[in-house]
Amino acid sequence: MTDSHTPGSRADGSQQAAGGETVTPTPLSFYDEIGGHDTFVRLVDVFYRGVAGDEVLKPMYPEEDLGPAKVRLTMFLEQYWGGPTTYSEQRGHPRLRMRHAPFHVDPDARDRWLAHMRAAVDELDLPPLHEATLWDYLQRAAHAMVNTFEPSGIGPSAGARPAVSLPVTAVPPAESDHPR
Repeated sequence: MTDSHTPGSRADGSQQAAGGETVTPTPLSFYDEIGGHDTFVRLVDVFYRGVAGDEVLKPMYPEEDLGPAKVRLTMFLEQYWGGPTTYSEQRGHPRLRMRHAPFHVDPDARDRWLAHMRAAVDELDLPPLHEATLWDYLQRAAHAMVNTFEPSGIGPSAGARPAVSLPVTAVPPAESDHPR
């Protein structure tokens, strides 16, 4: 019976090195599998092209130029998916919910974010398993960022979110409503 593997390779993917020790190859990260830095730059560029024209999302970005936001998102996604750890080195722990807390992220904002991200993911033309893996994460992340169900208001909550409240009036129950 012949082995179909190359000399020195084993069925489990490990290799026998010249000195006889077994070397197991490091598996590729998702970051590497989908094309690394260039892929994430493309994803983020297409995404922010959509955000730039979105009347709900664009005001949430403090800088007029979306360039700094592109850099932050690219670094974050690269780190999350197994690439360079530049995001944490420059900005600390991601703390996504905390960083988004000052902004009015309602279901409409979430859905707009997802629509622009869907267009960006589609442009990557990834293999189906990679596309599904990436999209699943992006959907979960977008849903986790929702911090209000108020239907209006944008930007930092300190000044842009209107103080909306419904009047609450306690009405004592009728005498017949109390069981005795």
